[in-house]
Amino acid sequence: MTDSLAGKNVLVVGMARSGLAAADLLKKRGAYVKVTEVRPGETLMKEIRFLEDRGISFEAGGHQDRSFLDAELIVISPGIRTEIQPLQKAKERGTAIIGELELASRFLSGKVVAITGTNGKTTTTTLIGELLTNAGYEVQVGGNIGTALSSFVESSAAHTWNVIEVSSFQLELTPTFRPNIAVFLNITPDHLDRYASFDAYFEAKLNLFRNQSPADLAVLNYDDGNLQRISNCIGSGIYWFSSRKKVPRGVFMNADELTWRNGEVQTAILHRSDIPLKGEHNIENVAAASTAAVLAKVLPAQIGQSIRRFRGVEHRLEYSGKIHGVEFYNDSKATNVDAALKAINAFESEIVLILGGRDKGSDFRTLIASIEKHVKCIVLLGEASSKIRSQLGGIVPTEQSTSMTNAVEIAYGKASSHDIVLLAPACASFDLFENYEHRGKEFKKAVNELAARVGVTQHVAKK
Repeated sequence: MTDSLAGKNVLVVGMARSGLAAADLLKKRGAYVKVTEVRPGETLMKEIRFLEDRGISFEAGGHQDRSFLDAELIVISPGIRTEIQPLQKAKERGTAIIGELELASRFLSGKVVAITGTNGKTTTTTLIGELLTNAGYEVQVGGNIGTALSSFVESSAAHTWNVIEVSSFQLELTPTFRPNIAVFLNITPDHLDRYASFDAYFEAKLNLFRNQSPADLAVLNYDDGNLQRISNCIGSGIYWFSSRKKVPRGVFMNADELTWRNGEVQTAILHRSDIPLKGEHNIENVAAASTAAVLAKVLPAQIGQSIRRFRGVEHRLEYSGKIHGVEFYNDSKATNVDAALKAINAFESEIVLILGGRDKGSDFRTLIASIEKHVKCIVLLGEASSKIRSQLGGIVPTEQSTSMTNAVEIAYGKASSHDIVLLAPACASFDLFENYEHRGKEFKKAVNELAARVGVTQHVAKK
């Protein structure tokens, strides 16, 4: 594959993190590379500087048909819809079109653990990385989080474990991508603003297993009926995880003991009370990560020690401070209804919930039962406010905010001592923020500023 790229005209579509990493990799492999981006150049100064420093040509402010017609290979970034007209024309001409994940995987050395699912990907990916690192393995963690996979190619070696989060977008164009261990956490409706149906979204996710062989391994959620249903179609060796049921082989919660089982042999990993993360969904994430780690030959005792020390991931049920008895939690990564539902159900105390952002075709009525049980007030923020109000209005008092600072102020005003203020938006962030990380940081900033105004000293690390 390396030689086949030398001297080849390759177009990279998209100038975000994955696109830049792909362009850099292609340039190093001898291709003639061009990057095309619809955003105007004046908003891309850092990205353009990156390309210019490497002698990579580019166009901004729109896709030119000629760029697609001249390309012998097209590599698209995850955020690019495959239905755009220039890509369709290239496809009709027979031009090869792949995703950045596929490109990187063709050059990557070492073993790959790939994690997908609607929710829990980042926590599980990060935890698997820590479990393997603490066991003495050389590990690279990235993909859909942190570092694009293309950036790991040069630093990978035969002994490297590449632990990568993969989204449905990344899995769309992966004709040869083949992880050694494939972890599928769960599947619920999401991204219905991009996919025509839930089935289409699910089908994209299932590309995770398409190229696996019997020598490879799959880790599935035993409690997810959709994953049970498709398990017979997977050609690799299947292991399971569960927070509620005994599994044939894999990791499950045995009474209050997280346990590895392989046939009749069972080995305790750690007690439920030693898992530092909140929520039943995080029990599932820990069980999934533990299963993958055992399959990578990490001892159960080592896994238990590492889990005890794990403190979670930024923007995922992240404790963000306490003001006069009111605790604040940042779950900005809850970008869909199911993630918000799990966040709400993680608490026993009454919640003031900050909800809203850019809608992804969601049905917010799924939240009704949990809101009735746990939430005393909803504070709305962003584009989806009207839709959320129409679907949830009248269940609990609802307030409208104009900014994150305003939302935090309103939420604090509605909370009593021992209540929780929870940011779990159930929406994408792109209406008011650059991404979910930016949204979460603005939430934490607003909490710290509020604490200063009311005379409380914060003792929470500002990530």
